[in-house]
Amino acid sequence: MIGVKLPPIPLILFASILSISYGDLKLPDTLPALKGSVAPTSLEDMWIGFDPKAEPLDVEILKEWEEDGVKLKVLRYRIGVFKGQKAMMAAVYGYPKNGKSLPGLVQIHGGGQYADYRAPLSNAKRGYASISISWAGRIFAPGYTVRPNDVNLFWEGNRDHPSYKLTTDWGALDGYHAPSRNGKDAFREIPVADWTLDPIESPRNSSWFLAALGARRALTFLEQQPQVNGSMLGVYGHSMGGKLTVLTAGSDNRVKASAPSCGGISDRYSKNPLHLNTVSDPPSLKNLKCPIIFLSPSNDFHGRINDLKTAVQEIKSKDWRVTCSPHGNHQDTAPYEVATQLWFDQHLKGTYSMPKTPTLEVSLPEGKSPLARISVDETREVDSLDIFYTQHGKGVGEKLDLENTKHRFWHHAPVSMHDGQLEASLQIYSVDKPLWVYANASYKIGNSVSAVGYYYSEYSTKSFTLSSLMETVAAAELHDAGSATSLKKSLVIEDFKGAWKKEWFSYNPDKWGIKTNKLYSQAWSPPLKGKLCLGVRSQSENKLTIGLDRFATELALSGGDAWQEFELTVDDFKDVELTPLKSWRGVKQLRLDHSENLRPPRNSKMKPLRLGAEWQGNAPEFRNLRWELN
Repeated sequence: MIGVKLPPIPLILFASILSISYGDLKLPDTLPALKGSVAPTSLEDMWIGFDPKAEPLDVEILKEWEEDGVKLKVLRYRIGVFKGQKAMMAAVYGYPKNGKSLPGLVQIHGGGQYADYRAPLSNAKRGYASISISWAGRIFAPGYTVRPNDVNLFWEGNRDHPSYKLTTDWGALDGYHAPSRNGKDAFREIPVADWTLDPIESPRNSSWFLAALGARRALTFLEQQPQVNGSMLGVYGHSMGGKLTVLTAGSDNRVKASAPSCGGISDRYSKNPLHLNTVSDPPSLKNLKCPIIFLSPSNDFHGRINDLKTAVQEIKSKDWRVTCSPHGNHQDTAPYEVATQLWFDQHLKGTYSMPKTPTLEVSLPEGKSPLARISVDETREVDSLDIFYTQHGKGVGEKLDLENTKHRFWHHAPVSMHDGQLEASLQIYSVDKPLWVYANASYKIGNSVSAVGYYYSEYSTKSFTLSSLMETVAAAELHDAGSATSLKKSLVIEDFKGAWKKEWFSYNPDKWGIKTNKLYSQAWSPPLKGKLCLGVRSQSENKLTIGLDRFATELALSGGDAWQEFELTVDDFKDVELTPLKSWRGVKQLRLDHSENLRPPRNSKMKPLRLGAEWQGNAPEFRNLRWELN
């Protein structure tokens, strides 16, 4: 465990120990402020002097109740004492009633999320004790909800306000986010201020460090609970919580399994060497020894798939898996989210065993299409096997941009057996752009698994998906092999036949609404002039919305057995201000749904514009989505 040994001299010179008085009790600072001009410059040095077990927890119970056989508590525990003031972490803790020797989980919320009772409630039903920590001060629980504005009430000490509640108290420091108490947080930069720990530029001033420290204290909390087996602890989190999962697991050997989603792999591009060497992702990854599964949707803006293979190569653990849903950005569906639960079942309960990671090899037959060959765990029956590939992205050394990351289009390639090999031919558009390829193997679980996902919505699934690492083929390699460019530009965007849904996606599989990034691909990019055409059949009278990026239109469906054909111009598509689309060019994403909420620009006082209505009857049928030239 990082942090217990004393600092080397003269690396860190401590100021005299500060103290505070609670009656006659004097509390020494957990980490006295640095004195002098030398700050920690490595992950190990950053944690010097911190022992997560040394201090009492001073637990305060704020609310407790029982639900579905689960004991739940909103509470606070001591994070530490900093600059003479005690800091307390708010959290929701839950465990199955009468549970004994339970594995424990720390759940870490993301930037816009709350500590949410639904996580420990769901985990308890699956045989875990878990604590959802509120590093940002936000809490969601029955009768105890702290929203962003309520965090402000706590800072101000406005106890007379009906929404005032005790929540996370960082004391003299500021580890909050959205909002931050001082109007500026310490996540992207390492400031020096009266609300930071050290009076010099130091990684201990980073809010990443503070939040990870609070998570390590949550591990101590779990260790001390009578229901918990302290030798079986896991940690997981989403987005910023995914990064904090890696920071926690990479600094504390009490973590026996970890599952970051959409984070923990891509914070490696800071221009500040101090950030890079301490609180960025690589130092923690390089020190991470526990089993880990990365949940990384292919188009995620925060945990980018291009960094995933590097992250896996950096960790010290040999026990890892990845699961990458195609087309998704910062959201996922049940067959991918469930990997978290199965991972902990394997490593903390011993009730499940994951298949081995699928492996992928891309070859370049001279003058032919690139060929992907896949190997899977032959001891487990594969339910389905899919190859996804794209030429839409930035090559090595090119700066990634947000729009490209979110909207890159992934082709689907069917897999077949040939000469005893599972393989897929990859139809490419160009030899002047790199090629990115990965494989997904789906498996049946057996009994259905029920849990809550990234954003605490309930799901049940009987299948899950594991992914290979992504392989990259440079443009020069394609060119030198004379790879065939068999994919040609087409006016037909979708024929809605065969496995067409593999190139479309939805975060709600219970609804028929669906979207695709095909228009962002060269093969189906919009013409300069023309019409967007679509055939639709709906058995009931309904409204259909078609969305193009931040624009949309509404179509009236008459109902019945007859097909309706629609021809749409750019003027038919309008944004939230009813301004029409100027050109097809540059459109990235197309959506088909029963309704659409067009959102106003950030900081605008406008209300969202809703198109469409609730759907009636069976799902619609579609045919021949295409461009027609004028």
